[in-house]
Amino acid sequence: MTVPKKDLLSLHELSSDDIHWILSTAADFKKGRLAGVGTPQLFEKKSAVMIFEKPSLRTRITFETAIFEMGGHPINLAADTIGMGKRETVADIARNLEKWVHCIIARTYHHDTVEKLARFSSIPVINALTDLYHPCQALAFAQTLFEKKTHTEMADVVFIGDANNVCNSIMVLCAKLGMNFTIVCPEKYSPDVSVLESCREYARKNGSEINVTRDIAAAVKNATAIYTDVWASMGQETEAEQRKKDFMPYQVNSAVIAAAPEGVLVSHCLPAHRGEEITSDVLDSENSIAFTEAENRLHVQKAAIAYLFS
Repeated sequence: MTVPKKDLLSLHELSSDDIHWILSTAADFKKGRLAGVGTPQLFEKKSAVMIFEKPSLRTRITFETAIFEMGGHPINLAADTIGMGKRETVADIARNLEKWVHCIIARTYHHDTVEKLARFSSIPVINALTDLYHPCQALAFAQTLFEKKTHTEMADVVFIGDANNVCNSIMVLCAKLGMNFTIVCPEKYSPDVSVLESCREYARKNGSEINVTRDIAAAVKNATAIYTDVWASMGQETEAEQRKKDFMPYQVNSAVIAAAPEGVLVSHCLPAHRGEEITSDVLDSENSIAFTEAENRLHVQKAAIAYLFS
């Protein structure tokens, strides 16, 4: 393969300019698609293999559609078919795939799996979700936020819930783009220290703040957007009951919205456990941007592919 070697494993690797380029390109792609204009064939006569260890609706459909609409061929490779790391090492799989396809899209339990795929292959690797980061979700959130809010330079984004992969990626995004970010969570579910400190360093350079608190009312007082996610992610099923008890006081409901400014945006990466981390009246309200964000997964993933192959 002759493409430049770039990967999208997290947003740490991207500069603020890179992120803005992806978001601007995604907005152009969306505008064109809604107008009935075809997406530029930037992946024409190329193939991308998708390896999914975890179930998926939005990620699989949007990536397959993105690749097809950009002129390429998506190949779905079920994880149990190849036994990644069991039947064959991750490194050997990467070395094989680089001989046949142009891009690897991986949705895995462990973040070091996508890192190994990137390390041992000469073709771009896209993180379609790991236990540590979900960069495409954060980019879709940013595109949606920019569509809904004219001024985002000093936006206040509040994440209520577990400091999981989506939280980590949105925290990196905000820090890189100069937006304030606050996570509200029980102490034992606080962000990883290394991720938190990296984000605080980015934020200091960009004039914003990263905060951790237990006080929901204070956190949402000036919120531009409130985000939440499931309390037990895939792979944490055995912890689900305890997590439900720990997080119930952190539910995003009408009382939380009432404590925030009028017109506050609310989002969720989906699928949502309605009545747990978020109530249906909030998820289905005019404040909610969750389903527009899901739509924008298609456009930011096209833009990410364009970025990697430009």
